Amino acid sequence: MTAAPITIEPIQAKYNSQVSRLLVQGFGRKFQNLTSMSDGELALFFEKLLDHFPADPASQRMVALQDGEVIGTISIKWKPESDWKQKLSSWESFNRFGTWNLLKMRFGLYLFDHKPEAGECYISDVAVHPDHRGKGVGKLLLQWAQYFVQTKPSLDRLSLYVSGKNPRAKQLYEQLLFRTHSQTKSLMWHLLFKEMKWDYMVMGFAKEALKGDDAV
Repeated sequence: MTAAPITIEPIQAKYNSQVSRLLVQGFGRKFQNLTSMSDGELALFFEKLLDHFPADPASQRMVALQDGEVIGTISIKWKPESDWKQKLSSWESFNRFGTWNLLKMRFGLYLFDHKPEAGECYISDVAVHPDHRGKGVGKLLLQWAQYFVQTKPSLDRLSLYVSGKNPRAKQLYEQLLFRTHSQTKSLMWHLLFKEMKWDYMVMGFAKEALKGDDAV
């Protein structure tokens, strides 16, 4: 039987619950080292983030869909052209998670936040459903990100961080021509997330200078 095609589309609110579960499956263990929340509580936390926080105009989250189900997701961001600041909704709806858990989650998210430089498109996260790993879904999402950068004159490189504990992911990135730019060792990350070593990987794109009316 032929598998249904996979499409890459911008996220819609109706997919927030599925995407939240994917994020827990991909990164929940890190945050469980930080908080006392269960998988279900973490999924609800991430769902509320997607529901209540407005999207930064200098960012994009996509989903990989098959038969109407979310089987993967990727989030990218770049340096905004203006000083637009995100107006976050109230954190009151997060009180159910407990003040201490909320503070630790906000601190953890802050530590993982990367501020892209001019020309840089940063992959904030990429996650694939466990039942679909090893089937090329992650590669499709990363290729979408590559295409996005190639179509944006203001962007000339794609970047990401990968844990030293995830050699399989690093191998995939290297196959797609990402190269290790630098390595970071952080005692704080080790204490909070049990992750000491991180590789910062970059893929550069050579672009011809724009001329005439196409010049920025």
